[in-house]
This record gives sequence, structure tokens and C-alpha cells, in this order.
Amino acid sequence: MTSFYVTTPIYYVNAAPHLGHAYTTIAADVMARHHRQRGEEVFFLTGTDEHGEPVADAAHALGIEPQELADRNAERFRALAPQLSASNDFFIRTTDPEHEAVVQSVLSRVRENGFVYEGTYEGWYCPRCADFKAEADIDPGNRCPIHHIELTREQEDNYFFRLSAFQERLEELYERSPDFVAPRTRYNEALSFIRSGLRDIPLTRHKLTWGVRVPWDHEHVFYVWFDALLNYYSALSYAPTPAGFAPGGGDLTERVWPATYHLIGKDILRFHAVYWPAMLMAADIELPEHIFVHGFLLMDGEKMSKSLGNVLDPFEVIERFGTDALRFYLLREVPFGQDGSVSTASFELRYESELANELGNLASRSIAMIARYRDGVLPAGDLDPELAADFEGLTESFCAHIDRAELTVALESVWERVRRLNRYVEEQAPWRVAKEEGREQDLDRVLRTLAEGLRTVTVLLWPYLPHSCEKLLAGLGAAELSLQGAALGPGHVSSVSAIPSLFPKESQAKA
Repeated sequence: MTSFYVTTPIYYVNAAPHLGHAYTTIAADVMARHHRQRGEEVFFLTGTDEHGEPVADAAHALGIEPQELADRNAERFRALAPQLSASNDFFIRTTDPEHEAVVQSVLSRVRENGFVYEGTYEGWYCPRCADFKAEADIDPGNRCPIHHIELTREQEDNYFFRLSAFQERLEELYERSPDFVAPRTRYNEALSFIRSGLRDIPLTRHKLTWGVRVPWDHEHVFYVWFDALLNYYSALSYAPTPAGFAPGGGDLTERVWPATYHLIGKDILRFHAVYWPAMLMAADIELPEHIFVHGFLLMDGEKMSKSLGNVLDPFEVIERFGTDALRFYLLREVPFGQDGSVSTASFELRYESELANELGNLASRSIAMIARYRDGVLPAGDLDPELAADFEGLTESFCAHIDRAELTVALESVWERVRRLNRYVEEQAPWRVAKEEGREQDLDRVLRTLAEGLRTVTVLLWPYLPHSCEKLLAGLGAAELSLQGAALGPGHVSSVSAIPSLFPKESQAKA
């Protein structure tokens, strides 16, 4: 059976979650749900990154130990997933002892393979990024380009990773796998960094104590990025087998690895697109298939960031608009892979104009007309060939877009059919046909076509709007979610029943 493995970044626990974290989790969930509809064995991983200097500093500022802060905020991130209707199969924490053991094992193998040596590092460091900055990456005033804080000069004895040894192999990887990193602008950015000449980088930190201990030198901990990146691999060794998998428990690595998609933000591109594949090569581990890099959610022209203080609370948004509305908005408003601005005003506009007026109104009108003119029962028969032609190839093109992580484009392709069905209602005017003598079969065909078209778009929209689509499919008497029968065709809907309004215009519905 085909497997699909999708990951979010693991989220840093130095503060509580915000809408930017919700964005990546929702995107990964859409992909996971879609691939489950295709009958694949899906593993969806998210979790928290709990080591490193930013966590230690934030904890000490609060007068508590790093573990206490990690425990506190990890639970906030864990609580975010069900609030978003995320169907993740496992939630990993990098303080899990099972994860730490895998980190020590894999990085010991990297050392045994000859890619680790001792040395001294000196350079400009951002404590919030937990990253040393190259001269070309530093903003005027010696500031971090992401957090806008002044960098500090650090000198430290470390163990180094021989990143430079993988210059040619990484260039060859990008040459033979042009879809390894997407979108193309991010591929070009990563390849440009590689071609500029790779320098060896610190693998460990000597000044820190909050991290995974280096097994060959207990005075060091592993640099937080190497610890964190390995979560994608380590989780499979101790995560429980998902319910949808074929029998055969135990370690999932053989069944699921390599990852199909890592979804990440553009600020962590270098770590995932350069350091991560090099580290896997050094450990003789197969590389992931794709890394998709999305943009930033912007408010007032700045990246949404807890450290900058310009965040929207996803829990507040859900309370007002419902979970499905949040999921829809984020992947509708901002083309996935690009930067995009978000605001409460644009939330309300999308909710009213598209969810309430277009999809919600289409659903309520269609079911109401079938109930009024046919007592809720649709006789068997053919569909309107003109409308059927507008749906031709929709499922196949939709799947192709999802396969390329083009989540906004895929959503638009379905929404075009939602609008087409609304136009079909106006063009055919069933309320007029119902009054004309001898047009009973025409009315049957129009209502049947509406019901089947509505069913098709609802099945395809389910990964984006799971609760609303399940309610609507129940009203259509067609609960099947599999994509095998998603294409427009007769015989799926035979009777309908009334359902509550999916998206009340007062914007107070809860998903």
C-alpha cells in the first residue's frame, strides 16, 4: 500500500502558539486528510522543539526551569491541534527520552563516518534564532534580519559537522531532483546558498546545558537545530501505529520513511534544505522526497511573530468564526508558498461572501428545493451533460495540485465549481420549471444535477472544511469520503434531509 508522510516544523516552546503555527498545521492536515481519501497509509507528525538557548533564556526570565516552561507550552501546542481539527497521528516532544536516544545514535554514526571534528567557532549569533549569522545575512546596525535585535559576538569550543564535504553531493541532489524544494524561488535560494560555498558548522554547544547530551563528551550538548531536525526520523521509532494502517506494529520507519513532504516556513529554509539532507547523507539515511516552503502571514507589513508581538490568537479566531472558517480562510486568502496579509476584516469578508453566500447558500437552496418539489427524494436518471462537462477532470486535476502542495490552487479549482453550481441554479430556475406543465423530467434532471454537483465539491472540500462537509454529506445522504467515487456522476444522492445553516451570517457558528 502507498504511504504518505507529512510533517510540520516542530514549534518552539519559548512562548505560546499563534496563527502562524496554526497555518502550517492546517496545511499539513489538508494534505493528510486528502491522502487518506485516496486510500493511502498516512502518517502526519507535529510537535514541539524544546531545547536550546531561547527556551533556557525565556525560562530563566520567568524564574523557572527550562523543563517547566517546556512542559507548560508544549501542552498549549498539543491543545492547538484538536482546536484546528488537525488529524495528526503523533505529537513529538524533543525532550522525549526516545527522541534523545535516536539523536545520540544518529549523530554518533555521523561522527563514526568521519564527519565530526573538534574546533573553535567565532561569529555573530542571534539568541532568538539560535543561529550563527553569516556576514551576508546581517542587517544594518549588526542586527538579525528576522528579529531585528542586535547580534552578539560568540566564541566557543565546539564539535563541528563537515558540511563542506557535501558540496558536490548537494549540488547533484538539486540537479537530479528539481522538485526537492518548492516553490521554485526557494529551490533557487537554497541552491544559491550551496553554490556560494559551504562551510563547516557547529554540531555542539559547550556553553549550554539545556539540550541533548553528546554521548562522547558530556560537557557538550547538541546544537538545537541538529536535535530538532532529527524529530522527523526519530518519531517513527516510537510512535504508535495509526488506526488506518494495515496490521504490523512496532517501528514505523521501514513502512513510512522517507518523508513525502516537510512543510516549513521560509525562515528555516537553510536548515531543512541544506543542513538536513547533508546530515542524513552523513548518517547513511534516505533523504525526504519534498520540502515545501510557505511564506509568512503578515500584519502591518511584518511577519507574524510572537517575539515581535504582532499576532492573532487562533483560539479567539476559532471562537468567533469556527474552525472550518479559519482553515478555509488561511489557505484561500494567502496563496500557499507566498507571503500574504491577513486581518479580521478580510476574515469577515471571506466568511460572508464565500462560505455563507456561495457554499452555504448553495447547500441550503439545493436541499430546500429537493424537499419542496420532490419531498426530499430524487428519482434515478441522467445528469445535465452541459454541467457535467464543466466538472470533467476536476478530481484528477485537484489531486495533481495537492501532490505539488498547491493547496490554494486546488481550493480555487473546486471553488470555481461552487460558483458554477450557483450560476446553474439561476440559469435553470427550478422554481419556474416546477410551475410548467410537462417538465417533470427536466426538473428531476436539474435537481439531480445540483445534488450530485454539490456532493462532488463537498467530497473534495472535506480536507479544508471537515466538519461542515460531513454535515452537508449527511444531509445529502452520501457520507462516503473516498475519492474513488468523487467524480460527478448519477446515483450517489437518492434522498436529502434538512441540515442547520452551515455558515450563519452573524459569524457565530462553531465548527
